[in-house]
Amino acid sequence: MKSINDIVLASASPRRRELLERVGIRFRVVPSAISEEELPGESPETHVLRLSREKALEIAGRADIPGRWFIGSDTIVLRDGAILGKPVDEAEAATMLRSLSGREHRVLSGYAVHDRVTGTTHADVVTTQVRFKPLTAAEIAGYIATGEPMDKAGAYAIQGIGVFMVEAIAGSYTNVVGLPLCEVVATLERLGAVHLFDNPT
Repeated sequence: MKSINDIVLASASPRRRELLERVGIRFRVVPSAISEEELPGESPETHVLRLSREKALEIAGRADIPGRWFIGSDTIVLRDGAILGKPVDEAEAATMLRSLSGREHRVLSGYAVHDRVTGTTHADVVTTQVRFKPLTAAEIAGYIATGEPMDKAGAYAIQGIGVFMVEAIAGSYTNVVGLPLCEVVATLERLGAVHLFDNPT
C-alpha cells in the first residue's frame, strides 16, 4: 500500500481536501503560498493552468516535504470574460451575485499533477457552464448574511447553501466545487499514483 506521504495536495481548500477524501485517496495537505494575481494579457484558461502548475511545483520543490505526486489546482468564475475572485466585502459579494442573477457563467478549474521522480507535470483545464435563477434582493441579502459567499470565487458555493441559486449546470459538478475530480483521479491512476479499486490481497 502506498504511504499517505506519496501524494501531496498543494492547497488549503477544505473543499478540495473533502473531494479527494470522498473517493478514498490517501494524501497530505501542504498549502502553496504563491501569488494568485493575474498576469497582463493572460487568458482565463492560461491563468488557472499556470497557477495550478506553480502550486504543485512550488511544494514539490521544497526538499523538506516528502512525497512523489503533487496536486495543484485553481478555480475561477468567469462572467462576460471577467474573472470573479473572492469578494473583499459584502458589497462586492452583492454586486457579483446581482451580475450572475438569471444568467449563465463559466467555472474554470486548472489542475496539475507533478511527478517528482520523473520530473513531469500533467495539467489541463476543465470548464463547466452554470446558470443561476433570477435572484431577488432579499435572497441576495439573506445569502450574504450566512457568511458563505465571503471566501468563495464568484461569491457562492454550489456545495453549500448557494445551491438554491443554481438552476442548471452543464459539465463537471466537482469542477464547480473546486476540483475536477474525475479528471484528477484519472490522471493519478494513469501515473500509477492510485488504484481506487484494487482487489484485496
